[in-house]
Amino acid sequence: MGKRPGLLYEALQRLDGLMALGQSRADAKAQARAQGERFWSFSDRKIHSFQTRATYQDMVMRFLRWCRATHGTKRLAEVDKRADELVSAYLLLHIQEGYSPWTLATERSALRLFFGSPLLAEAVPLPPRHREAIRRSRQSPESEEQPSPHFQPKHWQPFLAFIGVTGLRRREVRMLRVGQIQEEPDGHIVIHVQGKGGKVRQVPVISGQEATVLSLVQGRNKEEKVFPHIPSHLDIHAYRRQYAQALYQQLSGLPLPPATGRLPRGILDEEAVLAVSRTLGHNRRDVVLTYYLR
Repeated sequence: MGKRPGLLYEALQRLDGLMALGQSRADAKAQARAQGERFWSFSDRKIHSFQTRATYQDMVMRFLRWCRATHGTKRLAEVDKRADELVSAYLLLHIQEGYSPWTLATERSALRLFFGSPLLAEAVPLPPRHREAIRRSRQSPESEEQPSPHFQPKHWQPFLAFIGVTGLRRREVRMLRVGQIQEEPDGHIVIHVQGKGGKVRQVPVISGQEATVLSLVQGRNKEEKVFPHIPSHLDIHAYRRQYAQALYQQLSGLPLPPATGRLPRGILDEEAVLAVSRTLGHNRRDVVLTYYLR
């Protein structure tokens, strides 16, 4: 008789079953609307990108290890029966330990998807997410004056210059081929990127920085990766933020909006905000304002 699969192996099998690579979440959302569904947020209870899979898998595994260590659960069926109780206790523990509101919300989303319950741990009120509490990438990009002990900027200058004028995600840079970088007739450089969920978008290089990008690809094979290696200890999001701010100012001709307080009416170029959001691969005004422009 073969050995029964353990808790974590069962979890990996379930996560495999939730994968929907190449399937459009937007199409599923449109279909749900056509059928009369109305919602503030939408989920088709599937995972559409490797990045989401990695994030959710890490959170699910941490939770299940906690269940095994503190409650002695050895089979996924045992956790399923007590899912609401255990997830609620886990989130309350993390609230007490001071986890950020964004981390808590992502943990709950991951566990709700994993257990197939959109109301899981509904009785646990999560702390509100205020802009002032954001910890991610508010610092300036890495500098030679204050290098990280795990990352030396002076060794990666061409790479840092590139992401600062293109704003690509880590996975997008890692997968980028020379042929995806194209020079337009007017001299501008556009990068054709396949982002989250397989969506294709065009990313303009910041005007005046075309030579920064062209110097990296001229004379190279179109199928060659632009960067065979990228640094692991680097906050790429800080460079995406730098790019977003430069692009907004380039498109709008306006200064950045104030970092705090209510935005006065008419202070923003709304078309530029939406263009920046689409270029980053978000297509959401609130995301680009909260995480990138302010």
